Amino acid sequence: MVQKLTKAPRVRKNHRMIDWEAVLSGMSEGKTIVEYGPNRHIFEQGKPADSLFYLRSGKVKLVVKSEQGKEAIVAVLDIGEFFGEGCLAGQLLRISTAVALCDCTLARIEKPQMVRVLHEQHDVSELFIQRLLSRNTRYEGDLVDQLFNNSERRLA
Repeated sequence: MVQKLTKAPRVRKNHRMIDWEAVLSGMSEGKTIVEYGPNRHIFEQGKPADSLFYLRSGKVKLVVKSEQGKEAIVAVLDIGEFFGEGCLAGQLLRISTAVALCDCTLARIEKPQMVRVLHEQHDVSELFIQRLLSRNTRYEGDLVDQLFNNSERRLA
C-alpha cells in the first residue's frame, strides 16, 4: 500500500518539530526551486556532485547502472525527503541517477549553503543527521532482507 502525503512531513525530537520548508525558506542564497516532469533526470550517475535536493512534491527514484548496462532501483523517495547528500561527505561524483516519477518540485541546495546551515543551526544539523541515519538503517535492512532471500533461493 502506497501512502500519499499531501504535506511535507516534519521531524520530531524531544517534542520539537522542524519544518523543513521553513528552514529552506530562510535560505536566501544557494537555493533554487526547480520543477521536473515525469521521467526527467534530476542528476546523472558519474556527473559532479555539487548540491543536494529536498523533495517538495512528487516522487523520485534513484537508479544505479552497472558497467554491463544493468539497472537497479535503489530507492523511491517521497515528499519531505533529501537526496544527493553524498556531496556533503566528500562525494565528488554522483553514484546514482535521480529520475522524476511524476511532476516534481524540488529545492536544489548548493553544497556550501547546506554546510553553512548545518554549522550554524545545530538543531537543524542534529535532525538532518538523524533523518539520514534513519534512512540508512532502512536501506541496510532492505539489503539484508534481499541477501537473505537470495540465500534461500540458492539453497532451494
